[in-house]
Amino acid sequence: MTQENISVKPEVVMGQLPKPEKPKISIKDKAKKYWPYYVMFLPCIVFLVLFSYIPMGGIIVAFKDYRLLKGIYGSPFIDPIFTHFIDLFESPNFWRAFCNTLDLFALRLVFGFPYPIFLAVLFNELKCAKYAKFVQTILFIPYFISWVVMAGMLKTIFNLNGIVNQLLQAMGFAKVDFFQTNVPFLILTILSGMLKDSGYGMIIYLAAITGIDQGLYEAVEIDGGNRGHKMWHITLPCIKSTIAIQLILSLSGILNGGLDQIYNTYSTSVYNVADIIDTYVFRNISEEVELGTALGLFKSVISLGLILISNKIAKLLGGEGIW
Repeated sequence: MTQENISVKPEVVMGQLPKPEKPKISIKDKAKKYWPYYVMFLPCIVFLVLFSYIPMGGIIVAFKDYRLLKGIYGSPFIDPIFTHFIDLFESPNFWRAFCNTLDLFALRLVFGFPYPIFLAVLFNELKCAKYAKFVQTILFIPYFISWVVMAGMLKTIFNLNGIVNQLLQAMGFAKVDFFQTNVPFLILTILSGMLKDSGYGMIIYLAAITGIDQGLYEAVEIDGGNRGHKMWHITLPCIKSTIAIQLILSLSGILNGGLDQIYNTYSTSVYNVADIIDTYVFRNISEEVELGTALGLFKSVISLGLILISNKIAKLLGGEGIW
């Protein structure tokens, strides 16, 4: 008798069963199965197309001598093509605003970005649920207050005759003009931004923390770990993907200094540190459509580049990116 060669798969030899292949589902079958979700998502697609993708055609204004009666596509291209960008970059006030925008972003990244993470981890350790919900509500309320109202409250509290300066004077300190002095203005800007936005960021991280398997915490307790070990070895590593995504998204707004906040609180005395790109455009080139479009295109290119770079770095470090 002749023995036939029998080919044995490596998975079977190693004692592992081969993974069953998933049946392929056609696009037509997916559409039949998930059509309610597609219908619910349709308004989002229409919104993006109308207000995000179609307006992208207007970026050509940055390269044209725009005439209102001729329209965007009827206006002639300017020669040389990058004249508006050159005019923008040759302005010394623009580079001052550019540097101020980067400085504010760096301060917000260093102090404001970790703050919601700290709050989320802290509230996760609170045992009294009613107290935790009450404080979360208090922290979340400022997010719904507009910067116009918030600026009025800040000016009432921190002006020369406000309650803060009255307390400083009662304790023997000199009054501080928070809205006319560079360093106090920056401190007030960063702290007020943290107060307004931390509640929303905290909710995002708390949602990520609630998805952590509780068995991991029980394993730490069995090994004799305390709350600090749980936070450092379980909570923070399990939400690192959320932290990475939030960091990438925050980097996309590196040139968005916060027009609402700065415009409602700054003055000419603090232009050296508070005049950002958005306020510079609002004051100087809001009526010059070409320069405004050129600046918007410049900001978008910088933001896109930072998103791509940070997303790639996050994947190289073993984390998860946006895509």
